[in-house]
Formats: sequence, structure tokens, C-alpha cells
Amino acid sequence: MATILCIETGTDICSVGIARDGEIVSMLESDEGRDHARKVGLFVDEILRSTGISPEDIDAVAVGKGPGSYTGLRIGVSFAKGLCYGLQKPLIAVGSLDALVAVAREDFEAGIVDVENWSQARLCPMVDARRMEVYAEVFDSEGSPLSDVVAEVVTAESFAAWRRGGAESLGGEFVIFGNGAAKCVDVLGDATLINVTPSVRGIAPLAQKAYDEGRFEDIAYFEPFYLKDFVVTTSKKRLF
Repeated sequence: MATILCIETGTDICSVGIARDGEIVSMLESDEGRDHARKVGLFVDEILRSTGISPEDIDAVAVGKGPGSYTGLRIGVSFAKGLCYGLQKPLIAVGSLDALVAVAREDFEAGIVDVENWSQARLCPMVDARRMEVYAEVFDSEGSPLSDVVAEVVTAESFAAWRRGGAESLGGEFVIFGNGAAKCVDVLGDATLINVTPSVRGIAPLAQKAYDEGRFEDIAYFEPFYLKDFVVTTSKKRLF
């Protein structure tokens, strides 16, 4: 039974938890803006103290690898890599969209979200990429990916094959969630919006599976999955 420290900072939510055998035993989360650089360390320290788990007792550190906020991902991955290096523990990277789907499936099973004919649904987690663009991927109701991860500028034609009547829809609902989903509801008129947010609840079971299979990252060379290059722009304001 592995004890895994889980970290997710790829959006405006900072989520940290300790999991045993894929189940969260303690968790702290905040959606109070992007103050991840300060909060992630505080959350880890508080969780370890409250559970009585010492850093040396952790078997691995798991982190959401993206896609998501460039700054948020850098903070979470850098912190996780530092812990792994200092403690000589393995690093596990979990796709942030995969983790979002795991949260959605858990919430459905718990009756927190309601989707008609869930078994036929197509699940599409969306992470905001500003304006009308999202990072997205399509999954079936069992959490298996059906498409590649894309940076999609959402129009009325987006994800047409997966929506009702589309070739890959199976006639089920096209379910969208994540912090990029709400802005797409009016454009994707036949989509079903549910309230699911990023959380280490989704990272925990996927991290345990990776741990069992020995799928670890090279701490020295691992980088977040940004999907798009970070573009630095020059301010047009005259400072002098």
C-alpha cells in the first residue's frame, strides 16, 4: 500500500492531498486566486503534520502535469521535483484532463452530479486557455481517452463527431466540465455542463496505478505538458 503526496496547481485551484492505496486520506484546497507559490508548501506542511506522516514515509510524489496554466504548472512541478530530489522519492506525473475525468466519475457515482444515460456519455474536460480557447480531450464514461489532447478555439462545429448525432456520440450526452467549460455552453448548445473542478481526488487513483506499474518520471528532465509554447510579449507602455 503506497502513501503518495498529490499536488494539482494547473488552474486557479491549489489542491494538495495525501493518498493511501489510491484513496485520499487528507486534503486541502483553495480557489482564492493564483497564490500557489505560497500555498502549496503551506498545504503540504499542514497535511503532513495533521496526519502524523513524516516526509520520509511518503513513497512517491504525484503532480498534475497539465495542460493548464503555465505559471501554475511550473509551481506545482518544481515543488514536486524538489521534494522528490530531497527525499529521494520517485516522481509520478498525471495528466490534468485525465484527473478531471476521474473526479467527474467519482462525483457521478456519489450522486453529486447527474447525467442521463451516463454509460453512453462522452466526457470532455476543458481547461481555460483564455478567450474562447480551451485545452480539451474526449473520454468515454469509463475514463478511457477517445481523442488527442487539443488546444481548441471553440465554435459551433467543435467536437461535432462526439456530440449528439455525431459519428462517435453513441447517442449519449456530450458532457463538459472544468474551468473552461462554462464559457462554451452557449456555443455548444447541445452540451451538458456539470460542475467538476480540478482536485487531487482525481490524481490519487491514477497515481496509484502508475506507482503499481512503475511508471515514474526522470526528475532531472521532466517538464510539464504545456501543449502550447509560452509567449512573452513586450509591453507597449512607455516606462520612461
